Amino acid sequence: MEPWRAPQRAPRTVDELMQLLYSGRGAYGTPDRCDTPADLLHHALRTAALLRRSRPSDKELQVAGLLQDIELLLHPGGAGLADSADSAADAMHSLLGGRVARLVRLHVHAERYLAAVEPGRALPPSSARRVAERGGPMSAPEADAFVRDPLAEDAVALRQAAEAAQVVELDAGVLEDWRPVLELLAAGHALLPPGVVHH
Repeated sequence: MEPWRAPQRAPRTVDELMQLLYSGRGAYGTPDRCDTPADLLHHALRTAALLRRSRPSDKELQVAGLLQDIELLLHPGGAGLADSADSAADAMHSLLGGRVARLVRLHVHAERYLAAVEPGRALPPSSARRVAERGGPMSAPEADAFVRDPLAEDAVALRQAAEAAQVVELDAGVLEDWRPVLELLAAGHALLPPGVVHH
């Protein structure tokens, strides 16, 4: 069992984001993840690495993979609840832009979507718990609404990579490898006029 950790302030710079991600070393977010082979930092690196392999040109999707557990770092103990996932996504918006933030938010919904459309698939205990806490598998109308979202396919790819990263063994590199990508996205977002979402 991990010691209690206080909620963290939303990162305002790439350096602060890197420090937050580094805090995932040796942390598992919830007790039912402690038997997984990767702590939050290495799970993030593995997820991003899998997305880099499958979608090499989509840096925003890869970074969303790096950040998909960010709610567990920002809101220890409260993670898994919809409002903590939403506030974590909002925290990424001001630094990295709307698409990264929406992917972080939508991958939570993709978990419920996949539970609905693939009811026989085995879920890790932490995923099964989150699906139950968020209302169970999506209803048919919810699933129809989800697939109409322009980012639904990307969110599903992110969710599938996150699940694979819990069990797959691979050399995912080190967090510092991602600093140039994070800096590039942050700089690009800073140049956009307010309200513009980069695709």
